[in-house]
Amino acid sequence: MSTQHYENFPVASRLCPAPMRPAVMALYRFARTADDLADEGDAPASQRLEQLARYRADLASVLAGRTVGGQWPEVFPSLAEAVRRHALPGPWLHALLDAFEQDVRNPQYADRAALLDYCARSANPIGRLLLHLVHVGDDLSLQQSDAICSALQLINFWQDLSVDLPRARNYVPHSDAQRHGLDSLALKRRDDTPGSRALVRDLVAWSRVLMDSGAALALRLPGRFGWELRLVVQGGYRILEKIAAMDHTSLQTRPVLGRADAPLLLWRAGCM
Repeated sequence: MSTQHYENFPVASRLCPAPMRPAVMALYRFARTADDLADEGDAPASQRLEQLARYRADLASVLAGRTVGGQWPEVFPSLAEAVRRHALPGPWLHALLDAFEQDVRNPQYADRAALLDYCARSANPIGRLLLHLVHVGDDLSLQQSDAICSALQLINFWQDLSVDLPRARNYVPHSDAQRHGLDSLALKRRDDTPGSRALVRDLVAWSRVLMDSGAALALRLPGRFGWELRLVVQGGYRILEKIAAMDHTSLQTRPVLGRADAPLLLWRAGCM
């Protein structure tokens, strides 16, 4: 499934401990399918919300140990096994669906706090679920995981500005845009101006500070899982570097990671 989407960061890669991979892939399929229900195709919002409601009902059945229907056979049998084997916390799974329903409604975000509230449901539960798989749940680790996951979500937003804005997906906080003399129409037009570049520069700096506040978690996690997280963190930093190298013109062009970046990411992961 990962080859069908342009994800930046590794999912159940070879570095991920083998006993974790089935659960990691089950979580990925669960989140990826729900994201597609919310965001792919041409169905009206009402139909998307109805599908997500049925999807949530199947999740509730899985968490209760009941048999689910066969509408998503690639998702719920493997998720049920992961829930049974690892006692995955249901509230974090439901939080992801809350975020996808919010995506369907496509709200505008007034300020950074509102956008981080969205990240707390769209991204942070993934990190917490992965930590749960390795039996890590102390307050500091959860806080740092939330910082990494929110930073990755924000980095993805600033990377995808040239893709999202023409689709009327605007994750730029209104307060940030207004501070640089921009409104939603200017963003949708993707005007390349000193103001738009300054806006992206500020958003990139914010994301970097957030990533910095959580990155030390990768050094405390044991073994291959810690190395996996180091590479994820470095992948996020590398995207920020590429946006900066474009002079913050990601409203016009989407930067990507490629094979040529792999040696640098590995070296930086080893130097953390």
